[in-house]
Amino acid sequence: MDKLLVHGGATLRGTINISGSKNASLPILAAAILTGEDCIIGRVPDVSDTNYMIQILSALGANVERSSGTVRISCTDISAEAPYELVRRMRASICVMGPLLARKGRAVVSLPGGCVIGDRPVDLHLRGLQALGAKVEFEGGNIILTAKDGLRGAEIDLRGTHGPTVLGTDNVMMAATLADGITVIESAAAEPEVLDLANFLNAMGAKIEGAGTSRIVIEGVKSLHAVQHTVIPDRIEAGTFMAAAALAGEGVTLRRVCREHLKAITTALVKAGHRVDFNEAGDTCTIFRGADPRGCDLVTAPYPGFPTDMQAQMTAVLATTPGTSVIKDTIFAQRFMHCAELKRMGADITVDNGTAVVRGVEQLSAAPVMASDLRASAALVLAALTAKGTTAINRLYHIDRGYEHIDEKLYMLGADLQRVRE
Repeated sequence: MDKLLVHGGATLRGTINISGSKNASLPILAAAILTGEDCIIGRVPDVSDTNYMIQILSALGANVERSSGTVRISCTDISAEAPYELVRRMRASICVMGPLLARKGRAVVSLPGGCVIGDRPVDLHLRGLQALGAKVEFEGGNIILTAKDGLRGAEIDLRGTHGPTVLGTDNVMMAATLADGITVIESAAAEPEVLDLANFLNAMGAKIEGAGTSRIVIEGVKSLHAVQHTVIPDRIEAGTFMAAAALAGEGVTLRRVCREHLKAITTALVKAGHRVDFNEAGDTCTIFRGADPRGCDLVTAPYPGFPTDMQAQMTAVLATTPGTSVIKDTIFAQRFMHCAELKRMGADITVDNGTAVVRGVEQLSAAPVMASDLRASAALVLAALTAKGTTAINRLYHIDRGYEHIDEKLYMLGADLQRVRE
């Protein structure tokens, strides 16, 4: 099992490329199930989550080739049953349900695993697929969906307790592309990753309008065809490196970003006293650590609000920012396990009922810490960049789920760190 040793005190400077979006890649890879023709997908990040999705597709019978970030998938003949041993490793594997159901009229998928950051139910996925005509049964830990007479268009409201469901929107949208008639999804997730999936599907011959808004309209078609597509930049990876630059940077430039997707993160960093400059095209930005950083309050919200996937990283930034900051996570109220580990490093954080009160300290000190989920592990790496001494971050497999070579990219920027195998 790998761990990361981070020697605090190095200054970050230089330029790196941001990888393709992990959260966009997963449903796009799954959407290849919808056609028997070749799908070529570029800039798929080399992370364990995309590797698991590729393994799932292969286990279903797809022919998959991967080379230098490009994945070619041919689903000429596929099974309707996703294997438990692979599905249990990654919650996002649930997004094979919609395309399997649409293509095969049947889908058998185990209830998935994933991050331990609170309850992430699949009831909205199932409600949407039932509205399209699917029959839902549970047996032996599996979800069994059948649509013997095919799927039919419907009006579906995907509003959840904590806002729209991204993967639920993806699942219903994919299923509806081959349904008979028109499907209207109300309270749809508006995240850029949903729009990227819709663009991929439309390039395959789907008829989808409104993606990127709360109302998506899908006119079903008889079949979809081959496609070539490049995945959007990963806004959370970009945000994580923006946070790293705010903590320990002296002019860090990120290429292959999308300014529009980073508005909420940019606003938060500027509020905290840092500077973010974009080029005219909006695909490159340079971050400068502020001379007078200050505490700020943040509330997570569905896109275009501040993303819950950046909450832990900003907590790490604010842990050594003068003043008091209040961070409220309205999406996952239990997503504060990183705070206990940051406190081991000397942070002054109080967590209560989905809210963290962070009182900035002058400096953190190194300590052995343990990653509990993907974004928490990133927060610990960021905190270690300026901590006094050498921080050992255990359970590094969490960070490998969603960051492509994060240690190598930080090293390129001047960080002093190394990955070691225990």
